[in-house]
Amino acid sequence: MQTPFLRMSRRAMLAVMGGSATALALRPSIALAAPFASRRIAVTVRGSGKDVLLIPGLASGPGIWNGQLTALPGYRYHLVQVRGFARLAPEANASGPLIAPLVDEIARYIDAERLKRPAIVGHSMGGTLAMMLGLRGMAGRVMVVDMLPAGAGMVGGTAQGMGYLADQLSSYFTGTKAGRGYLAQIVGQAPGAQGSDPDVVANALRDLANIDLGPQLGKMNAPLSVVYAVGADAVQAAEITRRFRAAYAANKGAMLTAIGPSGHVVMADQPARFNAALRDFLKG
Repeated sequence: MQTPFLRMSRRAMLAVMGGSATALALRPSIALAAPFASRRIAVTVRGSGKDVLLIPGLASGPGIWNGQLTALPGYRYHLVQVRGFARLAPEANASGPLIAPLVDEIARYIDAERLKRPAIVGHSMGGTLAMMLGLRGMAGRVMVVDMLPAGAGMVGGTAQGMGYLADQLSSYFTGTKAGRGYLAQIVGQAPGAQGSDPDVVANALRDLANIDLGPQLGKMNAPLSVVYAVGADAVQAAEITRRFRAAYAANKGAMLTAIGPSGHVVMADQPARFNAALRDFLKG
């Protein structure tokens, strides 16, 4: 025979269970956000803390940033990789324009993940993407690593003078057997570029040669830092410095830092000095 206490406890329990069931039935359903998917980029997230996007250069994969992930913990790094580079299948990047669609897709990632104006660091071609995102107001601060605002400027030309030539070279690289073989050889010898698709590389070169962001840089609201490589030759280093200062002159607040002696991949050639510059940038 049950005591009144047990009967009351059962009634109370049923009331609570009934109330909970009613509350669950009335609660609006919560839709879980689908994981970000893209046919142009892949993104891997490492660490925790303030958000930082790391964008590698032409034909490179996210492995070029391994030294920074180890040396500078305490951040949530978003490692961007372009499909078609470093053994990723090209998918939507197999043909057509590349740079502008990549900017659109990285901006979509920032919105989808609800990142609030993250710091964006880009090496080489990644620097171009970082500047374009900065000009859209997507970045809290921008660091460009060894890249001029005009892609053609990296080989001493201009977008106006090199654009037509780049279009012809792209056709040669992608439309002829000899051109495809030559480009594959170049890609195969580049650090971290093994397994990159020659068509995607050629399309990137074509687009970069037609881009000049210099006149627009004064409109960028985000702080801009530029790290560039110089060699051991003092005369050559002075010329490179002059070229970079002139190219970024439209952005009066740009902070330019020369690191040398170094080749194009500054983070590999001078890791300690590059990490120090990146640390200051991220703390700024």
